[in-house]
Amino acid sequence: MPLLRFDQVSKRYASRDALVDVSFAVEPGEMLFVTGHSGAGKSTLLRLIHLSERPTRGTVLFADRNLAKVRGGRVAMHRREVGVVFQDHRLLADRSVADNVGLPLLLRGTPRAEIAKRVRAVLEKVGLGERGTARPRELSAGEQQRVGIARAIVCEPALLVADEPTGNLDPTLSAEILALLESLAARGTAVLVASHDLTLVRHMRRRVLVLDGGRLVDDIAPEELA
Repeated sequence: MPLLRFDQVSKRYASRDALVDVSFAVEPGEMLFVTGHSGAGKSTLLRLIHLSERPTRGTVLFADRNLAKVRGGRVAMHRREVGVVFQDHRLLADRSVADNVGLPLLLRGTPRAEIAKRVRAVLEKVGLGERGTARPRELSAGEQQRVGIARAIVCEPALLVADEPTGNLDPTLSAEILALLESLAARGTAVLVASHDLTLVRHMRRRVLVLDGGRLVDDIAPEELA
């Protein structure tokens, strides 16, 4: 059973269609990319998954739940299952790396001893085990993005969505971040990455969804990218 399914999903804002009749499915543990020019609908698609936006038409199913029926307090519960990585990190400058990563657990009311244990484990997973006491300004851009990923996965989400996670990084750091995302998929987390960098996307040899003017115009299998 797919973890995520879009069924003829459209999103219209006041004067334009951001998405038009988009349909696709994502399997548990699958890593794939969604690409297209600026304004093609990539960020809108991610916001629908995170329930930051609601579709105008169509159905979004997550873990066989119709997200149209997820309201009130259940929105927060849904978001615990969907980790989000932003291009600009959105780290709290006055907090340590460990505090930034542990914030989602703190907001859930997780006991502090459990937070400390899980934060240590996830920082080790992203290669920052020795940087827990540092402030974000003391980190490189690549390290800051790793902190953002650690924060997104500390609640062990079933799906990780990343909006241009390598947009501000050089090619070497971009490759490192994508390798980290691949390792998460190998452990069973579905990973959906929005990126406009076609060269990078093709190099990854993963499934690619192509948006153009809000429409899904291609769904490219990995073997077609060889």
